[in-house]
Amino acid sequence: MQIISGLFIILAHLVAGNLLSELMGGFVPGSVVGMVLMFISLMTGLVKDHQIRKVATFLTDNMTVFFLPAFIGIMELWGLISMNLFAWFAVVVLSTVLVLMASAYTQEGVEALASKLNRRK
Repeated sequence: MQIISGLFIILAHLVAGNLLSELMGGFVPGSVVGMVLMFISLMTGLVKDHQIRKVATFLTDNMTVFFLPAFIGIMELWGLISMNLFAWFAVVVLSTVLVLMASAYTQEGVEALASKLNRRK
């Protein structure tokens, strides 16, 4: 029963996120809005972590299953991709570098903020 209720909680947040995303004009993906809603629910105590732990662990342990459709799509379009392989490679490298830089600056900012808050105490 705990697995079914945990799955229901996660899916309910996903559906709510998709609905809110549509109401906002689809600017932010529904899955992202759903994750923010789940975070808020966990932080406020509306959802307890033990309620979703088993399902969340299962989903993250088997995350590669969710990437299979994307890999299959890439293989189906390999002829098109191979014609522009250098451009694709450049985009992948550039986006990877930008994500690494954004992550590093975010981490520095969080550490600086945490340091500032610790000094106030």
